Amino acid sequence: MAIRGLLFDFDGLLVDTETPARLAYEELYREHGHELPLDQWATLVGTIGAEFDPDAHLEQLVGRPLDRERLTERRRAREFELCDLEELRPGIEDYLAEAERRGLKTAIVSSSTREWIARHLERLGRVNGWKAIVAADGDAARAKPQPDLYLEALAALSLQPQEAIAFEDSLNGIRAAKGAGVFVVAVPNPITETFALDEADLLLGSLENVPLDELLERVDGRAGG
Repeated sequence: MAIRGLLFDFDGLLVDTETPARLAYEELYREHGHELPLDQWATLVGTIGAEFDPDAHLEQLVGRPLDRERLTERRRAREFELCDLEELRPGIEDYLAEAERRGLKTAIVSSSTREWIARHLERLGRVNGWKAIVAADGDAARAKPQPDLYLEALAALSLQPQEAIAFEDSLNGIRAAKGAGVFVVAVPNPITETFALDEADLLLGSLENVPLDELLERVDGRAGG
């Protein structure tokens, strides 16, 4: 069955918002004389509602209540400042252009909010061209690693799972796409490049090094085998 659609994660895949998010928290922890536990932080990537709460954890380390509202406001401002410096990740522009040339449907499938996604698409001039944008919008029950968002995207694009390729950067995202029956290409970012992403069907260091036509040949070859 030919590939007819490409499903892209947002944070860390289309735009590297993961590095700014972690850096902002690392700065906050160091202000209070502590280090952010990276192994626990890893459980937050690509999902919402995870067990690890970095704000509560920092309070435990400090040993007293913190002004969470003030600290969150400062941290988020720093995160936004850093995120707004990020461009589309390497290879994304070429993939989107080639997808349009081939008539492939493209969608964003994200555990984030539509507001967050729109903020960055607008500043990057990439609002148009997507057939669907499926976001968890704070609903942890639908967020990755649950397959719900991918199933919704497939329905919105009128695609069978075998007709799509998902691009993910995290284990939570990979498991969500695999749970929906979609072929998954993992493209780690600087935060997730040390994670075990071997549950993906294919692992690429960068989309810049593998043109879309070559990737489609690889996927077709695996399907045929």
